Amino acid sequence: MTALVFHPIYSQLDLAVRHRFPIEKYQGIRDRLAAQGVADKCFQQPIPVSSQDLCQVFNPQYVQQLVSGTLDAKAMRRIGFPWSAQLIQRSLTAVGGTILTAELALQHGKALNLTGGYHHAFANYGSGFCLFNDLYLAALTMLQKPNIDKVLIFDCDVHQGDGTAKLAEGNPQVYTVSIHGEKNFPHRKQVSDLDFNLPKGTTDPEYLETVDCALQLAINTYQPDAVIYDAGVDIHINDDLGHLHISTQGVYQRDCLVFDTCQQQGLPIAAVIGGGYQRDIAALVEVHIQLFKAAGVI
Repeated sequence: MTALVFHPIYSQLDLAVRHRFPIEKYQGIRDRLAAQGVADKCFQQPIPVSSQDLCQVFNPQYVQQLVSGTLDAKAMRRIGFPWSAQLIQRSLTAVGGTILTAELALQHGKALNLTGGYHHAFANYGSGFCLFNDLYLAALTMLQKPNIDKVLIFDCDVHQGDGTAKLAEGNPQVYTVSIHGEKNFPHRKQVSDLDFNLPKGTTDPEYLETVDCALQLAINTYQPDAVIYDAGVDIHINDDLGHLHISTQGVYQRDCLVFDTCQQQGLPIAAVIGGGYQRDIAALVEVHIQLFKAAGVI
C-alpha cells in the first residue's frame, strides 16, 4: 500500500480573494481521492516540526523571528504571504508532513504528501511562498536511517529549486537535480548538481526525454539510496505561471517514468505535489491527481 500524508490545515489559510496562491487545492486533492474510493485509513496525519529542530538546520534568528511574527515586512513580502499564527502552524505542519513522508517511503518503498515542495526557502530567508525548505529537511531525515548514505532530490517543478540547491551545496550526501523553465522565477538561479533549463513552449516529447535522461544520469552518477521527488504541475500548458506546454497526459507520463524508474532501481521514493497555479481549482486538482494515478493510489 502506498502511504499518503495529509492534514486539513494544508488548506486552512485565510488569504485575500485574488491571492496568487491556490490554498484550496490540497483539500481538493484529498476530496478527489476520497471520491475515488481511497479510505480514510490510508492517510496518516503529520505533526508540526518544532522550531528547535528547524534551528538545527536553518538560521536560528530567521526561524525565531518568523515563528514569533517579528520578521521585517520586506522579508515577509519576499515570502509572499501576510504573517499570521495560522500561516506558521500550517507551514510547520506541511514541513512535518514531508518529513513523515520521507520516513514512510523508507518503510513502504513509496509515500506521497498532499502538499510540499517548498524549495525556494533558504537557510536564512524565505521566498516564493516557501518559509522552510521541507525537501532538504526530508533528505536529512532519510540520512539518519540505516543504509541511507546518499539522497537524490529530483525536482520537476517549473521553477528552479534554488533554495534546495544552496542548502545542499556543501553536503556531499544530498544531490540536487532541477528541471525547470529557463525564463522563469527565480531570476537569479543557484547551481544544482544537475540543472536542466527548458525554453518557453517546451512540449511533451522533449520534456519527457529530458526527464528520462536527467533521472538516469542522476542515478548512474550519484547512485543514491533514496529519492525525494517534487512533482510540480506548474509545467502544465494551462498553468498561469509556467510557460511550458505540457499536457495532462504528459504530466502523468512523467510521474509514471519517475515511479517506474525508482521501482526498477529498488529506490524508495518520497513524493510531494509541488507547485501548480491554475485559478480553476477543479482543473488544477485534475492535473495534480495524475501523481496519485501514476503511484497506483487510484
